[in-house]
Amino acid sequence: MIASAETILSVAIPSPLRRMFDYLPPAECHQTPETGMRVQVTFGRRKVIGIIEAIKHGTDCPPEKLKRAESLQESYSLLSDDIMKLCRWTASYYHYSLGETLSQALPKALRQGKPASQGTVTNWQSTTELDTELRTSLKRARKQLAALEWLQLYPEGVSEPELREAGFSKSILSQLEKKRLIQSQQIEITDRPFHEFKNNIRQPHLTLNEEQRFALDEITDTSTFNSVLLDGITGSGKTEVYLQAIAATLEAGKQALVLVPEIGLTPQTVRRFRRRFAVPVVCLHSGLSDGERLQGWLSASRENAGVLIATRSGIFTPLPKLGLIIVDEEHDTSYKQQDTLRYNARDLAIYRAKLSDCPVILGSATPSLETLSNAQSGKYLHLKLRHRAGNAKPPVIELLDLRQQALKEGFAHSLIEPMQSHLQRGEQVMVFLNRRGYAPSLICHDCGEVSDCPHCDAHLTLHRQPAHMHCHHCDYQVAIPWSCSKCNGRRLQPSGQGTERCEQTLEQLFPNFPVIRIDRDSTRRKNALTEILDTINEGKPSILLGTQMLAKGHHFPNVTLVTILNADSGLFSADFRGLEKTGQLIMQVSGRAGRGDKPGKVIIQTYNPQNPALQLLASNDYPKFAAKLLTERQQLNLPPIGHLALFRAESATAADGINLLKLLRATAEQMRGEGSTTRTLGPLPAPMEKRQGRYRYQLMVHSLRRSELHQLLNVLVQQLESIKLPRALRWNLDVDPQDMS
Repeated sequence: MIASAETILSVAIPSPLRRMFDYLPPAECHQTPETGMRVQVTFGRRKVIGIIEAIKHGTDCPPEKLKRAESLQESYSLLSDDIMKLCRWTASYYHYSLGETLSQALPKALRQGKPASQGTVTNWQSTTELDTELRTSLKRARKQLAALEWLQLYPEGVSEPELREAGFSKSILSQLEKKRLIQSQQIEITDRPFHEFKNNIRQPHLTLNEEQRFALDEITDTSTFNSVLLDGITGSGKTEVYLQAIAATLEAGKQALVLVPEIGLTPQTVRRFRRRFAVPVVCLHSGLSDGERLQGWLSASRENAGVLIATRSGIFTPLPKLGLIIVDEEHDTSYKQQDTLRYNARDLAIYRAKLSDCPVILGSATPSLETLSNAQSGKYLHLKLRHRAGNAKPPVIELLDLRQQALKEGFAHSLIEPMQSHLQRGEQVMVFLNRRGYAPSLICHDCGEVSDCPHCDAHLTLHRQPAHMHCHHCDYQVAIPWSCSKCNGRRLQPSGQGTERCEQTLEQLFPNFPVIRIDRDSTRRKNALTEILDTINEGKPSILLGTQMLAKGHHFPNVTLVTILNADSGLFSADFRGLEKTGQLIMQVSGRAGRGDKPGKVIIQTYNPQNPALQLLASNDYPKFAAKLLTERQQLNLPPIGHLALFRAESATAADGINLLKLLRATAEQMRGEGSTTRTLGPLPAPMEKRQGRYRYQLMVHSLRRSELHQLLNVLVQQLESIKLPRALRWNLDVDPQDMS
């Protein structure tokens, strides 16, 4: 390294290159450069925003070739030391570019070089008291009344983005403003620290049962790093434990980070948390605009927010006074990013809690096998909630044998009667079917030809709203054909059942009850999911039909019957995690039944009622089910016993990807020494070999020792970066893959 009389900035550039780039400070620099600052630099022919990763006084680059940075974007570090450490560890563990990892830690507006300013926001306030007369006048304007009730809770006013998150559109606010019931004003977003608020709690806590109290005491007894598995059956009141643990954290003057797996869970979670806490509660997820994400990020990083509720990317948000991390539904695969930087937010949460020396709670009714294994080995504190909160009882689960049964569009006749009975009692029924669209395929009744996607090894899904054929893998869409492409026959028939077709069937079977469909298609419009959930929570007798969006964390007190139409689809997966995911999904869906005062029942339609896994799930015993799977994993040395990484190659021709993975395998075989536990398998075609017109192959790397696996991965990644690849060939590395496809 050549010593330099001038300070050298080591800059992380958002590029795939796994190295830093040295620059001289800007010519007219009035601030002292620090790590974590944004800096604009010239990179090739482009001007890009990088992050100062280190300050040095020497460089390997010849001094005459060093460029000067263009400018520092602010006078302070945007990324704190703990976030820098988290990103360095993440880049190292997942063998990814540090520049692109640090880029993930910033909201899009800051990556684009926009100023780190919160600016102004529209604030809405109620101008009148909500009395009986006013309630009566708004009886038919249900949404307006709900918005006014919400504003009554906040005498100081509520910002427009927060009201939108709560499900109140601009048109509702405008209508109330015309009636002179509320008023708005532009206010400067101030940096008022959350701990200056006099009271943290707006609503009193609920009374805990003995199990909940014990769990809360164990969590709040320590303010240092501790990993806690809160293993509670569905409806056991885990959220109330979270709320009271957060209250204790706020009381200590510290912030809380709550991770949720899906955008769909954030509106109801945010609403419940804001009703409870008087300090600012902000959220971050992909459903927000770039400006809203920037405001939330800055509010958290500047200590304005006491609680941050976020999906997986929120793990990188700076929280200077972080005192508690909660990962709700920790088993959910949504925490694992499936493209670019393939990180697992649950695992990063544990490392971040260690950096911040604070507790981390992993909550689930169906914990992942990795988490259960760590709890059993003593790495995590294992707290169990085995009773439902209040008077609610676990549902009764019944397997309905479909063999030799007459079916009406996928519904057994013996299922229709109990559905009718529950609806007539004024209760709600949930129907679970994890397939979007009208039918999974369109088949020719004359020759058996199935309509396939021209770019993927997949059938086209038939949709009726609007009418078209759709590939859910590459987004290819085409009009519904009139005749068969092979024999020109006109007898094209939908095959199988999707949620649209199921909705049509239910409307015919139960014409006197509304059918509320919840899937990705019915919730595309902004606030659509919030509006649907509000309708469900009115408790009127209805049929709730949906995909796994319905299964995650929702509380519907009037749902007393849950029906699972096709439980067999996940029992025979080629993925070794398939049965675990299926069991978790069945238990989560079943947990929506009987959460109020009324008893719940679950009916699972199956052609395999004697299947051992289904029998265990029907006995409502997830711990035994998980123990059986763990035993099988131990026998096969699969995770969590062994450790996996997956190299994937995509290319326009199959040979390019196969040859690249063969090269990697040859290198891995050469490196295997005596006593090595590493093994390679492949190259093998991916479960879907052709996708988006590209051929996909995989090489699996397995080891009993994590350190040995990463040593090999380091060598293989360096080899990949040193060779010239065909232009159309792409590769990626997935460490601890959750999806083998």
